[in-house]
Amino acid sequence: VEAADLICMLLGISFTVWFTLLLVFIIVPAIFGVSFGIRRLYMKSLIKLFEVTKEKNQRGGAEPEFDMSDIFYFCRRGVESIVDDEVTKRFTAEELESWNLLTRSNYNFHHISTRLTALWGVGVLIRYGFLLPLRVTLAFTGVGLLVVLTSIVGLFPNGRMKNYLSDKVHLMCYRICVRSLTAIITYHDSENKPKNGGICVANHTSPIDVIILASDGCYAMVGQVHGGLMGVIQRAMVKACPHIWFERSEVKDRHLVAKRLSDHVADTSKLPILIFPEGTCINNTSVMMFKKGSFEIGCTVYPVAIKYDPRFGDAFWNSSTFGMVNYLLHMMSSWAIVCSVWYLPPMSRMEGEDAVQFANRVKAAIARKGGLADLLWDGGLKRGKVKEVFKEEQQKLYSKVLVGSSEDRSRS
Repeated sequence: VEAADLICMLLGISFTVWFTLLLVFIIVPAIFGVSFGIRRLYMKSLIKLFEVTKEKNQRGGAEPEFDMSDIFYFCRRGVESIVDDEVTKRFTAEELESWNLLTRSNYNFHHISTRLTALWGVGVLIRYGFLLPLRVTLAFTGVGLLVVLTSIVGLFPNGRMKNYLSDKVHLMCYRICVRSLTAIITYHDSENKPKNGGICVANHTSPIDVIILASDGCYAMVGQVHGGLMGVIQRAMVKACPHIWFERSEVKDRHLVAKRLSDHVADTSKLPILIFPEGTCINNTSVMMFKKGSFEIGCTVYPVAIKYDPRFGDAFWNSSTFGMVNYLLHMMSSWAIVCSVWYLPPMSRMEGEDAVQFANRVKAAIARKGGLADLLWDGGLKRGKVKEVFKEEQQKLYSKVLVGSSEDRSRS
């Protein structure tokens, strides 16, 4: 009995200490939007550690012996460089200049030195033994508070008080979720932040793009109605704030979608809509074709560029390779998520400019600001085949070459 009482007492003390630390260092700073600078100090320490590993990598260990099988690597890379193109390589993880002690981000890592291997082992213990449980706890705390508090706010009558409480609840919960990823975010040009009555468009690398932006400002989300846990979250959120959720049968109805978006932006009391026009995640090196739907509405567009630093963890989600659970495990077991966000000046559709031209102009501005490649290809190529329209364009170009060469021969 005494042993059981002792265990209960220790568990009680542990829970009290944990809750106190959570309240003081996570929840209270999230409410007031402040930071103690712990995450940035952590980031600087990681940078120094990576510099050490880079030097070790460059020096190498003992002189390796040559083996005939070593040439197969160069043969494989040669073949890959032939079949690779500017589209498919946008759906694989970014290559890093040096090893960041995450084996999954360096496919060519073998054995650099015993010291670095030991350092990697210590890193595994820290990431999976300490950081992962802490981050999972924070994630459940943030999501749980979001569901409970938005449901409570939904009981208030519509008005200024409800809008104020909804904004505070959303910001606090998203900031807790950001801290569950040890996300270190630098926001630039905040004077250009999206305002009510407009649409915010951004390049898309990861599902966490949503909380990266929503932890600095409130947005109306757009998406398809889900079941399960996601459905519970959606139903709770829409009680406190007019988010736009579509049924599966409604998503393909472009006119219905456009009308819902138009009605929303026409009411300046509602939050700006957050949309990712690429429609899929790209690997943080480029911006691909924007769907024209959100640019046909005729409202002010607020472009945002997001750029992640891959040295600390790869934020790209290749949904055709990894499921959501596996992806979140990778994210929460990374060192950190470091990114920069640039708010660009608002843009409007110019006279004589169609929706496609407007979308391309916004996309080009985002690519320039984020230092990303501006590509015209559709991100849907990650899962589907090239559209017949693109094939026909290439066939027309080739036919012109053939016609031109035959005319030249007839003249000669």
